[in-house]
Amino acid sequence: MAEHITIGDVAPRVQYVADGVLAEFTYPFPIFDAADLEIRIDGAVTVGGATVTGAGLSEGGSVVFDVPPTAGALVTLRRRLRLARLSDFQDNGVLRARTLNDELDYQVAALQQVADDVAGAVRLDPAEAGALVLPARAARANRVLGFDSTGGLAVFERDTGLLGVPFPGGVPLSVEEKLAERLTARDFGATGDGVTDDGPALAAAMAAAAASGRVLEIGEGTFRTTQPLVLGGGAAGLSMRGAILYAGPAGQAALTLGDGAAVRNAAKRYEGLRVLRATISDWENEGDIGLVLRNLDASLVEIRQVEGFTIGIRTHGVERGFEDSTLILGRIVNNRIGLDARTETAAAWNTSVRYYGGHFAIGSTVHPTKDRFGVRLSAAPGAYVAHNRHVFDGPGFELQAEGRPISGIPFLVEVNSRSVWARALRMEGCSPFVARHTGAAQDHIYEVAWASQAYLVDVDYAPSATRVGSVVRSTHQAAAFREASREVASVPNLRAARIRWSNTEWGFERLACLSSNVAGSPSTLAEFAFPALDSFGFADDGVVLTGGRGLGFVVDARQCRDFALAVDADAPRLAVMCFGAARNLLTDTGTALVRASGQSLTWNPTARWYQGAADMLDATLTRPQVVRLAPEVAYAIIGVVRIGTDYAVRAMRLGCDPLHAPALLYGQPTLPHGTRDLTAEAAWDPPSIAAGASAQVNVPLPGARPGDFATAAYSLSTSGVVFLAQVGATDVVTVTAWNRSGGAVDLAAGTVRARVSKA
Repeated sequence: MAEHITIGDVAPRVQYVADGVLAEFTYPFPIFDAADLEIRIDGAVTVGGATVTGAGLSEGGSVVFDVPPTAGALVTLRRRLRLARLSDFQDNGVLRARTLNDELDYQVAALQQVADDVAGAVRLDPAEAGALVLPARAARANRVLGFDSTGGLAVFERDTGLLGVPFPGGVPLSVEEKLAERLTARDFGATGDGVTDDGPALAAAMAAAAASGRVLEIGEGTFRTTQPLVLGGGAAGLSMRGAILYAGPAGQAALTLGDGAAVRNAAKRYEGLRVLRATISDWENEGDIGLVLRNLDASLVEIRQVEGFTIGIRTHGVERGFEDSTLILGRIVNNRIGLDARTETAAAWNTSVRYYGGHFAIGSTVHPTKDRFGVRLSAAPGAYVAHNRHVFDGPGFELQAEGRPISGIPFLVEVNSRSVWARALRMEGCSPFVARHTGAAQDHIYEVAWASQAYLVDVDYAPSATRVGSVVRSTHQAAAFREASREVASVPNLRAARIRWSNTEWGFERLACLSSNVAGSPSTLAEFAFPALDSFGFADDGVVLTGGRGLGFVVDARQCRDFALAVDADAPRLAVMCFGAARNLLTDTGTALVRASGQSLTWNPTARWYQGAADMLDATLTRPQVVRLAPEVAYAIIGVVRIGTDYAVRAMRLGCDPLHAPALLYGQPTLPHGTRDLTAEAAWDPPSIAAGASAQVNVPLPGARPGDFATAAYSLSTSGVVFLAQVGATDVVTVTAWNRSGGAVDLAAGTVRARVSKA
């Protein structure tokens, strides 16, 4: 050792809890050699797989594992020395200080090791004298070791009824009293044989648990009951290892946990719950429920099995909320509605609940002509409807509806819920919808990890739905697509994108100009998608639209139904025009052709578009909008308008599901909007042109205006002849063939092409 080691007052042991990443752990005490350090992981001594550094240093060193210990593992590093002399001093020999110091250091380190070992032993308090000596082997055989009234060591017979208590204030209990601390259903006469009616015994046990504030245990076996059961909120919880077999009257809940009314059922633990129906319900009476959980708050529930009811499980807010609880779900089988998250009154709520797992399944022969749903979010008439922030983690749905004229849908949402997330769910034999929304629910996220219909999964918005905007992320054979978003079109700077169509009219790249008052009797897409209009003004960063003017993207919606519109503008209104397969205008007939997220749309009969009921503002959470088109809509104009008020628009962007790539329509012969360049061509057989002379032809070009830049070309070789172009009149380009050669030129018949570019 280069320097003399110092043995300080440092415990020769240190422990860590591994995080699965860190591979290096320090020890603050000195060791003489690397072999002096004992390494344990979760109590087991490890040999190899690690490098020890710092041997011989007073401040200790570190251990570097080849592979980091797993997260949560307990890493123990301690000094372990051989208790032996390392040197021997010779008579009349030279007594070297270094050798003596090394020997004394080793002895001090060994004493620290012994002190650390003794610290974990049972020993007398320093104030007590004497020693505790075990009785002889024969005296203690098959007996219980304890302490007598003086604190001395003693042995007792195994079946003794009373033992002294060594702690001040402790209360001696008999074996019978100790066993009575556990409240079980069998204490009240329940048999669990599956034949005897255990209903009265179970009811008595539940009443006792509620009155005493204790946990009720229902042990192994099948406990048949012909009466509904209620475990009041006064009970601390319920633990089941068996099952309740309900053979009572229909239309009632088999097992209810917690109190109704405005009583808060908080900090409960219900585990191992199993409730089975003796015969499968006819699925007609929604009062036929397997398990009802009332007014739970900050509680933990583990449900192993609920089977055969109209509604399997109901989480129930009754004049108070059901919230902030965790449910672990098992087999939820042969119920028309597996789980019903419900509110009963206007003062109740059902929110912020975490659901883990759950196998929602229906047998192939169970009511094959009836609709079925995995999870329903519902409310009684007049009850609170804003169910928010539920999380469903990893549920599986096997609903036996695929190929049948019935609905088998994982989620039925009848309330105005927000931020409901279903993650990594499985759909087997379901309808092609992950959810059906019948109200104003939005901001739901459904992540489908596996579906028997692959990625062709959607949300079914019923005719009564007033909001859209929920998201389906189907990763089954489509994960790479879902990780991206497809931009259909973007105009990041409206001022830079402006097109001077004429002296008074302006258009914009990729956009159609809209008017709320189109003259005549227009009926087709081309008659509403104007390439340019007047009454546009400009600011430094955008365009100022007067009231009644709008801008929109024209899209092919035959394959894609959902579009997302984002704008940077001053309080515009969303506007959507719908057209059929022949590009004829579709008008409102009472059935909405388009819905939006975050707000309602109303039909404007004068403008003949659907218009947002609210401004697109961050303050009201309506700026980003998702538009969903009905199946009969083949083409659409999606944009912004304002009636009666001037407003500025700076940028617009349209996106869609990345599984689709819908065409953005602009710059076509029948839809000339959105482009600066217009082209046309005409057949022409020029006459013989003398040297220095010229010939002209007029090429019709709709949209051409005096002042546009114009060019022309000819389809054949034109050696010596130059083609010039100008817009001599509206919608006409005059092309001039000028013979600059020294002799006459007679060009063969060909095609003359004209192009105009707008500033």
